[in-house]
Amino acid sequence: MTKKYQLDKKYLHVTTTVLILAFSGSMFSGCNSGNSNYTAQDRERLEHVREFADRVLEAGADRWSGQNTPLLADGIHVETGEPAEWREDGVESIIHNLSYQQNLFRVFAGLTNLTGEERYKTAAKEATQYHFDHLISDCGKFHWGGHKFVDLRTLEPRNKAGSSHELKTHFPFYELMWEVDQEATAQYIRAVWDGHVRDWRDLTMNRHASYESGPPPTSSIWENQFDDPEPFFEAPALSFLNAGADLIFSAGMLYGLGGEQGAIDWALRMADMYTKARHPETGMGTYQYTKPSRRNEPPDGPLTGTLTYSSYGDRTENQFGHTGSSDPDDEFYNPVKNKIGPDGKLVAREGWMVRSGGFPWYAVIQLHLAELLGDAVEDFATDAADHLEAYARHSYDPDENHWRAMWADGTDMTGLKVPRTGYHGPKGRVFNPQTASANDMMVYARAYRQTGRPFLWETARSMAQGLGLGDIGRRPGEGVALNMNAPGSDYDEIFALLELYRAAEHPEYLDRARIVADRLIEERFHNGFFFSPDNLIHADFNRLEPLAILSLDAVLRGNPEAVPTHVGSRTSRIGGALFSQ
Repeated sequence: MTKKYQLDKKYLHVTTTVLILAFSGSMFSGCNSGNSNYTAQDRERLEHVREFADRVLEAGADRWSGQNTPLLADGIHVETGEPAEWREDGVESIIHNLSYQQNLFRVFAGLTNLTGEERYKTAAKEATQYHFDHLISDCGKFHWGGHKFVDLRTLEPRNKAGSSHELKTHFPFYELMWEVDQEATAQYIRAVWDGHVRDWRDLTMNRHASYESGPPPTSSIWENQFDDPEPFFEAPALSFLNAGADLIFSAGMLYGLGGEQGAIDWALRMADMYTKARHPETGMGTYQYTKPSRRNEPPDGPLTGTLTYSSYGDRTENQFGHTGSSDPDDEFYNPVKNKIGPDGKLVAREGWMVRSGGFPWYAVIQLHLAELLGDAVEDFATDAADHLEAYARHSYDPDENHWRAMWADGTDMTGLKVPRTGYHGPKGRVFNPQTASANDMMVYARAYRQTGRPFLWETARSMAQGLGLGDIGRRPGEGVALNMNAPGSDYDEIFALLELYRAAEHPEYLDRARIVADRLIEERFHNGFFFSPDNLIHADFNRLEPLAILSLDAVLRGNPEAVPTHVGSRTSRIGGALFSQ
C-alpha cells in the first residue's frame, strides 16, 4: 500500500539566513570536535585544491569574447590550453554551461569558507550574476543543461542536440544563486516548473521545456489544481525520474530559501506520483509514472523494428511484448514468460525496468531535503529508506556485491537475451549484473544515519566488504576493521566514509578517507587539474575530487559545515572530440 505524503501545515520553516550561512553544508551533528591531529599532509592536500581553483580561474577565464566577462569555460586541453568546444554544422563554439559548473562553485564556496579568501566564492557569484543580468531568457530560465549552453566567443546561447531546457540530476547550487539574486532564483524555479509540467491536474511532465513560455510566472503558479491520478496513465510526455528529481529538488530548495509553501506542496505531490508507481508487491521502481501514449505506428509494425521513439508508445512493452512466436528460443513467446502480472497488467513497461540498484541519486536528494527542511518533508527520509530497502532485498546480492537486472516485480533478468532491437539495446544483448559501488555504499550509509534502520547499515557493510574495504563494523563504530591497504582512489569512497563518520566518530573512517584522498592527489591531480582516471589530457573543471577532499578537510578541522554537501550533482561530459587538437 502506497503511503501518502501528509502536508504538514505547521511546517518547520528554514530561514534564508541559516541556509546561506550553512551553504547547504554537511551539518554534521556531534562531529564538531573533528580530529585534533591535523597534519602537514592534510594542509598540503588543501593546498592542492587551492592550486586547482587558481588554475581554473586562470586557464578558464573568458579571453575569447572581448568583453572581459566573469564567465568560465567548462574545461581545457592541458597540452594546448584550448577550451572545450562544441562542433556542429561547421561552427565551433566554446562551451560555457553553467549547469556543469555547480560542483566547481561548491568547491569555490567551500574553499573560501576554509581559507578566508573571498576571491573563490566571489568568482562563482559574479559568473552567476552575469547570467542573471545578461543571459537569462525572457521566461526566466538559464540557457544551460543537457541541450543548451553559452558560446564564450559570441556570448550567445547555442543548442546542443535540441533547443530545450533540460536538467537531469544536475541539482544546482541554489544557495549561491539565492545569495546572488533572490527574486531571479525564485523566478527561475517557477519558470522551470511552468515549462516542464504540461498538465498540473495529473502532473504530466516532460524532461524537455520550451524557452517560449512567456514571462517568468509569479508564486500564483502553485495555485493550480491537482487531481492526484493513479500512475501509468497515458501521456504524450516522458516523466523521467532524473528530470523529476531536479524539479523536486528545486521546489524543495525554493521552500527552504524563500518559504514558498506552494513549492513544497508540489514537490511532495510529484514525489508521491513516483512512489505510487512503484511495484505494489516489491516496492521497486520507478523511472516514470506515466505511460507514453502511442501517437504513431512503428515503421515495421507494433512489435518489431527499432522501437526507440516514445511516439510509438511504451518502448519497453514494444521491445519485450508478446511476439506471437512459438519458437522456444524466443524468451517471450509464452504469455507467462511475457510477464503478465497477476492483475493482468504487463510488467514489461518503461516505468518498471530495474537496473543498477535503482536510482540512488533520487534517494540522495530526498535525504538531503529531509535533513534540510525537517518536518515540512517528514516522509522523504522514510520514502528514501523504503526505496533503498526494496532494492537491497530483491536486487542486491551481498555474496557477489552486485545488482541483478530485474523487472520491478522481482523477476531476475540476469542472462536474459533481448528479443528484438529497441530502446534497451540490440537484439541478442544479454542483461548482466552490475557491481555495487562506493556511491551506493554512501547512499545506504546516509539513509541509515537519518533513519536508523539496521538493514541499511547491513547493506552498506556488505558493499564495503564486497569492495575490499574491510569491515565498517557490525554497528556504527563497533568492530570496525577497515583494510587500509585496499586499492582504490574513488571520491565516492570519501563521501561514503564521511557518512560513516557522521554515524559514529571512529578514527578508522577518517584514516581510510585520508588514504583515498592522498591517492586522488597522486593519481588524478596533474598540472594543477583533476582528471578522470582514463583521460589525463582534458581537464574538466566540474569534477568531484576537489569537493570530496575539501569535505574531508572540513571534518578534520572540526568545521564540517563549511563545505557544501555533495547532493549527487553530475560531473561534465567533455572529451577529446570537443577540443581543438
